[in-house]
Amino acid sequence: MLHDVKVIAFDIDGTLYPQVRFNVRILFHFLTHLKFYFNFWQVRKALRRCAPLPDLFRYQAILLSERLHCTTPEAEKYLQDYVYGPYPEIFKKVKPYKNVKETFIKLKEAGYKVAILSDFPPEQKGDIWGVLPYCDGIYGAEHIGALKPSKYTFGIMAKELGVPLQNILYVGNNKKCDVDGPRNAGMKTAYLLPWWRRLLHMPLKEADICFKNYRQFMDIVLK
Repeated sequence: MLHDVKVIAFDIDGTLYPQVRFNVRILFHFLTHLKFYFNFWQVRKALRRCAPLPDLFRYQAILLSERLHCTTPEAEKYLQDYVYGPYPEIFKKVKPYKNVKETFIKLKEAGYKVAILSDFPPEQKGDIWGVLPYCDGIYGAEHIGALKPSKYTFGIMAKELGVPLQNILYVGNNKKCDVDGPRNAGMKTAYLLPWWRRLLHMPLKEADICFKNYRQFMDIVLK
């Protein structure tokens, strides 16, 4: 099933690190700005249904300004102050899943191209726990102009990498964005099982690969 895979691309949030490690560190910040975050996530939900945009950041600010009853420049400042500005410092204290860097190294040694595609700007995570030197492509869906699960986003990544969609395995932890999205675009998918699926021994049938940790992922892909 993996014999024709040339590229293995990864989501970041909740895929390369446990989301709970970030959520714990941002909890006070989140509760302090609860109104903003409620409206922000409603805007992000709407953006997932949008056609590709020439300037997603600007349109996001416009939608947010309408919900917060403020000007677009004020909404842009809120986004910078509450999302794009503070997150890099927070991520410095968040540790990745075990064996993430080793996985990237082993995949490169095995001859795969390796890429990252994340909805939020990858640069928020610094050197992404040391994996950047092993990446052939690093993509932010916001810069592309369409959030996952848009087929457009995955298509742009494939075009930039020079590899057909069917030759890419996308790795993620979210069914809608990281399995249904790339699958509908023509990619193969690998799904990092949440704790409750591991506990109940419930793989996700829509995914080509289900794995519980990166040691198991390497065993499957590199066998």
